[in-house]
Amino acid sequence: MNGVRKKRAPRGGRDADDVLCCCEYINQKGERSHLAGCLCDCEDLDQACDRWITCKSLQPEVLARVIETASDRFRVPWIRGARKVDLSILPPLVLLPISLHVAAFHVLLGVGVLTSLPILVIWYYQLTHRRKGKTLLFLSLALFSLGYMYYNFVQEVLLKGHIGWGHFSAVTCGLLLILMFLVKAKQDPGYLNRSTSGPRGAARGQREPANGVRKTEEISPEAHPCIQEESRKLIPEKNYCKLCEVLRPPRSGHCRICGSCVQRLDHHCVWINNCIGAHNHKFFILLLVIFQFTSVYGLILTLRTICRGHSVFSALFYCPGVYATYSTSFVFTCVWYCAIVTAGLGYLLLIQLLNISYNVTEREARIALREKTGRCILGGLVVDAGTFNQGFFQNWLHFLSVGSEGTEQDPSDIV
Repeated sequence: MNGVRKKRAPRGGRDADDVLCCCEYINQKGERSHLAGCLCDCEDLDQACDRWITCKSLQPEVLARVIETASDRFRVPWIRGARKVDLSILPPLVLLPISLHVAAFHVLLGVGVLTSLPILVIWYYQLTHRRKGKTLLFLSLALFSLGYMYYNFVQEVLLKGHIGWGHFSAVTCGLLLILMFLVKAKQDPGYLNRSTSGPRGAARGQREPANGVRKTEEISPEAHPCIQEESRKLIPEKNYCKLCEVLRPPRSGHCRICGSCVQRLDHHCVWINNCIGAHNHKFFILLLVIFQFTSVYGLILTLRTICRGHSVFSALFYCPGVYATYSTSFVFTCVWYCAIVTAGLGYLLLIQLLNISYNVTEREARIALREKTGRCILGGLVVDAGTFNQGFFQNWLHFLSVGSEGTEQDPSDIV
């Protein structure tokens, strides 16, 4: 020990001189760049500006390259290199407060703004769903709406002495439970890979061990009777996914947005930017239930504060004097925004509960409608595919047991 401290080897196999500082990054061309030069040396931007100055039409491919380059260069300083920031998280942070403040000036502005917001959200959803692309806009809107509404609740209801600490503690606990179940719902929904390409990861026709050599395994039906029952439903031509190269178990599906196969795929939820499958479906239902209770409880407390002497339901539609001051009108606008969001997610929760009661997933319902093999009941709220329906109580017992079994692990996966 000569007292000389050795330099830690950098990550990624680069030399010590190639370690990125907090303001450097590797761009989309694989070149080393710096944040100070993020607006320099952009041929696509120069070409777009030249065509705009000369009043020439801007080609779609040039505009796409400009947007791609701008999103690649939009980064913030971070340890061991600047981090890329997704541009889709910014619109909710800017547009939502502005829209709510504008809507609070007059009742007609409130009707116009609160009507246009859901229309814009649905339009953007249709746009991204058609392109099968992932976006953080909906998750950003959901998280920012939770934080912003909670902040306004504290500012306008709690701090002005309209409610006690008991009511505030209940709302706060509900918010914390929402965030906890949101984290749980964003976990692995049950992605299938080449080493888990059968029911519960055990009925594997093909698997890829640690040495990278693919081999075929034959599983004894006597040793795994539950696998034997499910494997009878496997049709190699129908259940084999060429993109993921896995033999999918029954009720699994390929998500074109995530690009992976998921066990018991229900749907891809844009609000949490994740698939809903066998491992996180129960947490997703709990997330919706806790949100409904917390939101309705907060709406009741707020309406009783700004519309005293009126019932909660009537105060939502008729609250005289609420536009007398800007403070109360802004709170009333936030109440209506929360009511619209609560109603939308309440409809989603109702569809989910009906699907569970009939033991059908959202994906299976769409397939049954497309292939005309199911029947619409309850006014079209649910599609009964009839394949897995075993009665109300059995369907709920089956749902509560999905994903609760421990996954088996092969010795070769540990080596």
